[in-house]
Amino acid sequence: MKKIKLLTVCIFLFSLYGACKPANEKNKEEESITQKELTPVQTKTENGLKKAYFASGCFWCVEAIYESVKGVEEAISGYSGGKTKNPTYENHADHAEAVAVIYNPEIINFSELVDVYFASQNITQINGQGPDIGRSYRSIIFYQNEKEKQIIENKIAALNKSLNSGTVAAQVMPFQKFWQAEAYHQNYEQNNPDNPYIQNVSIPRINRFKNKMPELLKSKTDH
Repeated sequence: MKKIKLLTVCIFLFSLYGACKPANEKNKEEESITQKELTPVQTKTENGLKKAYFASGCFWCVEAIYESVKGVEEAISGYSGGKTKNPTYENHADHAEAVAVIYNPEIINFSELVDVYFASQNITQINGQGPDIGRSYRSIIFYQNEKEKQIIENKIAALNKSLNSGTVAAQVMPFQKFWQAEAYHQNYEQNNPDNPYIQNVSIPRINRFKNKMPELLKSKTDH
């Protein structure tokens, strides 16, 4: 299970700029090679619904964030971004914790889902989000075609211009495959509201997002 790191440890880790910089350079090198070598896999539209894939730290948090957004039918926790087959929570090796977002394009579009992605995280944090640190918590935004890739890259360029320091840390990767996580991970925040991690990390994170983008939230009748 995830553990809340001591505040002093977090401050120490975030202060290690010299260590973070090489890690980000490694991520960007991996991104460049992967974009050149792999063709993105385009998923099928089913019953009018499309899929999008995002990684941004703990999938419990990301799942809950996207399920609060209008037009999102479901968000599923899982693993993506690596090469290991049949990853598990105990051993997802090179994969990141990721979420499959099933959405209605007549209500919300891919560009808006990308806006949700960036509004719901610390966009400059490398290989982690909040107290969850490591490559399995790295930020990745997946594209399935060139149009999606261009949308992502345009938004990153605009964000980088607006930042006073640092750059957007998320990798931009061609989607290959999504592995669904174990059943107990699905709807974790909803099913475990009293869990200390949910109380102290997940709920504050989703509330910060809701305050930023109230116009994209589901109404009470949508739930």
